[in-house]
Amino acid sequence: MKRPILVLSTAAITSGLFAVGFRLVTPTVVVAQSNTNLVVSAAASLKEPLDEIKPLYQQTQPNINISYNFGASGALQQQIEKGAPSDIYISTAKNQVDALEEKGMLVPKTRGIMANNRLVLIVPKSHSVGITSFYTLADPKVKKIAIGEPKNVPSGRYAKQVFKKLGIFEKVKPKLVYVDKVSQVLASVESGNADAGLGYATDAKVSNKVKVAVAADGKFYSPIIYPVAVLKNSSNVEAAKEFIKFLSSEQAKVVLKKYGFIVNVK
Repeated sequence: MKRPILVLSTAAITSGLFAVGFRLVTPTVVVAQSNTNLVVSAAASLKEPLDEIKPLYQQTQPNINISYNFGASGALQQQIEKGAPSDIYISTAKNQVDALEEKGMLVPKTRGIMANNRLVLIVPKSHSVGITSFYTLADPKVKKIAIGEPKNVPSGRYAKQVFKKLGIFEKVKPKLVYVDKVSQVLASVESGNADAGLGYATDAKVSNKVKVAVAADGKFYSPIIYPVAVLKNSSNVEAAKEFIKFLSSEQAKVVLKKYGFIVNVK
């Protein structure tokens, strides 16, 4: 009579082990999911708002870690094409995102526009050489004008478009000082190493050392948009999609607007 009891006890213990084993395996999967790390390659001009948006997002998604890789849009594109690990790409122009899409490097239907910006002519606040318009940049007393390198920095390409539309490119060309990031345009003017610079309205807004001499007419340059998309080599596609969705939330838009970006806020 004891043997059947032993058999039944063994079966019960085995069944219990399966139950315990299932409970042990499940948290392991959750832990793996909770340690998700997203790498966002973003244009340097987005640093301040994205830094502020990060903790807001992690209030609702505390297990998602966001790592930023800020730089010039063209340089970031080249890094991605060479295989640099990244989950999300945010540029300051559509050209770079178009190029990645043509190469099949974006997750389909994840592309969108995060915000818009404006191009402005900035000068040092502490001293000025009398720059009141784009045409005064041709004046001999203006020695150096900082702009982004047009091949890799979209703001530089926009600046070149404005100069050509106004018919002053050849006059100002000898004065142009090319930098690798739009943030360096701001730094050059702040330090006085340049008499003027063409950058984004958002950069001028966060500085107390420069002022806007004049805003470029939007008809003279291509629309400044910030396209965003999930990259196909991402190992966390769903998490990346969720972060992009948050970037279009009202909470994120309030932050972007605070820094001078153009967004639709209800």
